Amino acid sequence: MSATLYAIGVGPGDPELLTLKAVRIIREVPCICVPKGREEGSSLALDIVSKAVNLGGKEILQAHFPMKKTKSPEHICSLDTKWHETVETILSRLNKGIDIAFITIGDPTIYSTFFYLYDRILEINPNIEILIIPGVSSINASASVAGMSLGLADEKIAVLPATYTGNLKNILDAFDTIVLMKVNKVLDKIISALDEIGILKNAVCISRTGMEGETICRDLKKLKKEDLSYFSIIIVKK
Repeated sequence: MSATLYAIGVGPGDPELLTLKAVRIIREVPCICVPKGREEGSSLALDIVSKAVNLGGKEILQAHFPMKKTKSPEHICSLDTKWHETVETILSRLNKGIDIAFITIGDPTIYSTFFYLYDRILEINPNIEILIIPGVSSINASASVAGMSLGLADEKIAVLPATYTGNLKNILDAFDTIVLMKVNKVLDKIISALDEIGILKNAVCISRTGMEGETICRDLKKLKKEDLSYFSIIIVKK
């Protein structure tokens, strides 16, 4: 007997942005799987959910995935081990008929660790039912709090990780709006590139959307990368 694995987007930070469907499923499932970047740290996704749903009596599975980008064989092996452990833990519940909600910040289909699990689970058991419940992404939420349209009529939108090192000018030539994700560590490079193109005045930086300490900056020259959190986005329009 197998059950259902739900991948649930819990939004960018504000518990009021949880969808009705997400709240209903989280209330119904007996088990919640929570991704964490640090073993000793807390889970932002769980914190968001706990403000909207009573989690008393539910089993909480903590999945620790170190958020490090490296190609060293040692780290890849360690990370694969972590993924395997989580997959085995999830399957052990599903095979007993226990439904699980894997909660993730924003939307599960946008830069989410969930799909690493998705592929591995279906490799082992392609008959497992996995349902993806969309959530409000930080992209939409950031544009909303900044009072910006991401796209109108035939305008084209590009969403890029801030680590993208290609030619921003070429991207701006091809697209009308660029969304740069997680910009805190490369802020100086982005500001320099946008200033060189002559479009810096059209950029807005939104940090910690929907969370405590949310900020909106329309003059990026006043920004310092140490003032930004990991949850920072820059939106640029022509």
